[in-house]
Parts: sequence; structure tokens; C-alpha cells
Amino acid sequence: MNDMERNGNLVVDETAYRILRLLGKGKGGYSYLAEKDGVQVVVKQIHHEPCDYYTFGNKIEAELRDYERLQKAGIRIPRMHAVDRETERIVKDYIEGPTVMELVQSGASVEPYLPQVRDMAAKAMAAGLNIDYYPTNFVIHDGLLWYVDYECNDYSEQWDFEHWGIQYWLPKR
Repeated sequence: MNDMERNGNLVVDETAYRILRLLGKGKGGYSYLAEKDGVQVVVKQIHHEPCDYYTFGNKIEAELRDYERLQKAGIRIPRMHAVDRETERIVKDYIEGPTVMELVQSGASVEPYLPQVRDMAAKAMAAGLNIDYYPTNFVIHDGLLWYVDYECNDYSEQWDFEHWGIQYWLPKR
């Protein structure tokens, strides 16, 4: 454990965040629920583990670029609070609620959220983007759908919601 990881904390830009639990692991990093002064946040630690189906450049710079692109497109995303390029860590809002994947796995209907994801898809397409429509990347909070990842790519019909993402949102027929 180095000086940036102390006593169950992750340090981001000289601020220590107490890690509460692992939220998940994605292609680009590990996301942890963390706390600082009674406020819960997500600390994302970029990793460099190989991914057979995706090619990365500079991951931390991609996160920052994608955050800006998603904001400009009007996609509902958590606010970024801090970034530490040296340790490759990001701090962002924690959006509490179930993921769309949790709804799908429990057999609950995702129908009420399809208009919201389709609105996000239209905004993304208008900005020349695709987001990662996999259901673990979407959280429902107070009836609103949040895209909690910052990953986005140049638009391709093959990877848009109607041609790729929807298959993971709806029960297999």
C-alpha cells in the first residue's frame, strides 16, 4: 500500500476518501462507494487490465473528454468533483438507487424507463455519440434515469440503443 492508499482510504488530489465498498468493476476501472465528511461519493480507480473487445488510449484523459462531451450533449450524468491524473482517480456524485440490471434480473419492468433512455440515445446521436447502454451503467433515482458511466464513443448505428443496448434491457423472448 502506497502513501495514496492509507487506512482504507483512497487519496484523490491530496484529499482522503474513506472506502465503504466496491460498487463494481468495468472495462476501465473499479468504482468504490466512498465517504468524506458525511457525504457519499464514487471514487473510480482506473485500471489497466486487458480487455479483449475494447481498445483504450489514455484512460484518464478519455474520462475527462467523455465527461465534457456528455455534458454538452445533455445526458444526465453524475457531477465530477475531482480528478487526480497521477493516481488515475476520479471523484463523482454517488447516485443512489437500483441499476437497470438489478431491475432486469429481478424481473421488474423497465418499460417506465425506456422513454428516458431513448431520450438519452437521441441526445447522444444528435451529438454524434453512443453511450454504453449496458444496464449496469444506469441507475434509477427518484424516478429519473442516470447514466453513471462517462464512457462514450463516436456514433455508430450498430452500437446504438435500438440495435445493441435494448437486447440487455428487455427479457429474452
